Amino acid sequence: MNAIVPHLSRPTVLHLGLGSFHRAHQAAYQQRLIDAGDTQWELVGANLRSDMAQTLEALARQGGAYTLETIAPGGSVRYQRIEALREVIPHAPGLAAVIARGASPCTRVISLTVTEAGYYLDSSGVLDTGSPELAADIGRMRQGQVGETIYGVLCAILQLRRCAHAGPVTLLSCDNLRHNGDRLLAGLLAFMQLAQLQELAEWAGHNISCPNAMVDRITPRPPPELRERVQAATGWDDAAAVTAESFSQWVIEDRFVAGRPSWERVGVEMVSSVAPYEEAKIRILNASHSCIAWAGTLAGLRFIHEGSAVPVIRQMAWDYVTQDVIPCLATPGKASALDLPAYRDTVLERFGNPAIRDTNQRVAADGFAKIPGFIAPTVRERIAQGASMDAVAMLPALFLVFLQRWHHDTLPYAYQDQAMDPAVAHAICAAADPVAALCAEVPLWGEAAGHPHLVEAVRRATDRVHAFVQQAAR
Repeated sequence: MNAIVPHLSRPTVLHLGLGSFHRAHQAAYQQRLIDAGDTQWELVGANLRSDMAQTLEALARQGGAYTLETIAPGGSVRYQRIEALREVIPHAPGLAAVIARGASPCTRVISLTVTEAGYYLDSSGVLDTGSPELAADIGRMRQGQVGETIYGVLCAILQLRRCAHAGPVTLLSCDNLRHNGDRLLAGLLAFMQLAQLQELAEWAGHNISCPNAMVDRITPRPPPELRERVQAATGWDDAAAVTAESFSQWVIEDRFVAGRPSWERVGVEMVSSVAPYEEAKIRILNASHSCIAWAGTLAGLRFIHEGSAVPVIRQMAWDYVTQDVIPCLATPGKASALDLPAYRDTVLERFGNPAIRDTNQRVAADGFAKIPGFIAPTVRERIAQGASMDAVAMLPALFLVFLQRWHHDTLPYAYQDQAMDPAVAHAICAAADPVAALCAEVPLWGEAAGHPHLVEAVRRATDRVHAFVQQAAR
């Protein structure tokens, strides 16, 4: 593992996952710092998978620079050149350059964008040792090889840091997993124990921190016409441009063991706990986003803003938040840190932005990861309160009817779901009682799986979904 690493003398943030979201969000905040005259920190980017070869090649050709297009709900458009990426590490088998950069003493923060499925956690939040990918990585690490999951790569980086006395480092999650820092740390330490890396686990206990963070900016996949649009507006022929809404939020617990950029200077909220922010964002924004995507697909629509403009679909999302989520997040004697009705209204306004052209295909993905993370907590709390949950039940009902179209190969696009076991999904759809089969899935619902109130509510909701689909087809 003797990869040559270009010399960087300043403190560095290494980000793993150079997708559109990172480039529209974290890198944009770093650009704001640079524009404000703060150039103390470098930003380096890399990918752990080979599925973004063209984007990485384009970024390398452009010296790490690219264009960020932002579009406000009113339609105003802004183009900004982002030059915060100091280095883009090419993807190569073994990830030697990535690991060497992560082990450099200059690297003080390793940030990462991982989907919910990428953490390999079961329904109780514990490392899923039944995962074939995780088991293979544990075997690789026991043999002294580099892993391929986020845990295997981080272990390789931390092992090299420990041996090189490179000092402590902060691991910063930038994704939608609830309590992402805490879960990353727990998963990583469990992985180390399974991989028989006890000395590394002991070192990590004193030399890493994993603050929780909440991130928010709607970032659709760059449409094919974006390159032409950017060139017409700016004159830049940009093969790595990204587009996003104008709204952006980043809330981080201020627990960094080796320093950090002064992100608070450019709008990042540094707090003692992100819990109220992430709970509101995950349950209100993420879950209702999926609601609109599933409903919009069933209604024959392509884009999120189209579904948001359909009164019955918008009402589904509004009712879900108003009737079931807000009563959970703002219980008597426990006020939320946010104005939840105002947040709900802002979210729905953002979804209705026609210029974003975010697709139902992108947002509808990963339902088997989103139900346990975004929807099941509200279900469990409504059951515990002995309250109605007819509004939240619409979301799994929409997903079930959506999944049945996948089962019959009648979706208008390819459905992607990293957490889905296709055999399990087909079995749910083919069951004599698909509603009961879906509600019985422990990985989706945890302790609420099979609860009569859940089954009854989803059954009623499924009838309403079928009526909605029939009406939409007329």
